[in-house]
Amino acid sequence: MTDLPARLRQQIAGAIGADRPDRLGVAVSGGSDSLALLTLLNDWRATGGPDLYAVTVDHGLRSEAAEEARMVARLCEGWNISHATLKWEGWDGTGNLPDTARRARYGLMADWAAETGISAIAVAHTADDQAETFLMRLARAAGLDGLSAMAPRWQQGGVTFLRPVLSATREDLREVLRARGITWADDPTNADPAYERVRARQVLETLAPLGIEAATLAEVAGNLADARDIVDTQVAFAARNVARIEAGDVLIDRTALARIEPEITRRLLQKAILWISGADYPPRGPALKRVMRAIDAGESATLHGCRFITRAGALRITREERAVAGITARPGEPWDGRWRLSGPETEGAIVAALGENGLRHCPNRRNSALPAASLRASPAVWQGETLLAAPLAGLDNGWTAELVRRENHDFAALISH
Repeated sequence: MTDLPARLRQQIAGAIGADRPDRLGVAVSGGSDSLALLTLLNDWRATGGPDLYAVTVDHGLRSEAAEEARMVARLCEGWNISHATLKWEGWDGTGNLPDTARRARYGLMADWAAETGISAIAVAHTADDQAETFLMRLARAAGLDGLSAMAPRWQQGGVTFLRPVLSATREDLREVLRARGITWADDPTNADPAYERVRARQVLETLAPLGIEAATLAEVAGNLADARDIVDTQVAFAARNVARIEAGDVLIDRTALARIEPEITRRLLQKAILWISGADYPPRGPALKRVMRAIDAGESATLHGCRFITRAGALRITREERAVAGITARPGEPWDGRWRLSGPETEGAIVAALGENGLRHCPNRRNSALPAASLRASPAVWQGETLLAAPLAGLDNGWTAELVRRENHDFAALISH
């Protein structure tokens, strides 16, 4: 135990990197993993590490959660660490609760960080979480991407989320707490087999006698992540040779595409889809294979909010009009997550899809490089029922349209490096 905290602090510092922020957020639920992370970060702070700002999300789903948040607040007060409790009240009783709660949690934390001037938040995912995720994805017959390791960092809402204890086990972190006499809260749902992650945890216990433990599966996931990185390098090379961007659409040379290995093609299309649609997850394998067969046959298709327009020598991937119907934004704010329209200040102006009706009021639309299908799904400026501008369709009236970089899914960066 003597060297364990020092070893874990070294791992944390290495994971966060030399460009560590001066102010670091840390997500603390009151469970053992996050309390140990807070403890180790506080040790690091005392020897020159970043200032800490703790945040707890109360999902309002358990009566004990409020007291657990207060427990974290008391600990932070004793250590002179700023602490905030964020409350989520968005559960309507439908859908996938764990996934919905997770999305809400990270959204709330990203908003909190932006308001607080914090650029990065550390979360306490461990080697056990890595192994459990591996088993859950294995049960779904996941491929290389699904079985690869959790990313050590990712972007959301302009904030970098870090996983600095991915190489540590849950038992390592609990040992740190026991040595300090720090107690933690046990969420009863962590023992409820109704949840898939709990069942995966139970399977790990069964597999342990075979030597298949959390650390083993985490290492396997890491090995697969290395293989994924090599494949992604090939995807980037292919993208630079066969694809280009035209006003937010992805254009792909079909002749060159036919010479690429199917797996590289699949990944290339997947990355284009995520960039255009802004979806959190790629389409399922069978659906994407259906689109690939349509492309090979020279047919058009739709998938995941994208439209695939196949012509003799080229494939165009654009936004599907139906997917953006009803999406609005104020001028200057991102529309559909990737366009920002700026222009003269106009009372009551909103950004919405151009649509068929708007397209009829664009006399210069034929001068645009984009086909009608792309233009109908493009952003336009409306004042009530009146079309003010549609920059991509040749009706600018002083307005400009700028592509906004998507976090984690930047196809433009893929083909420009």
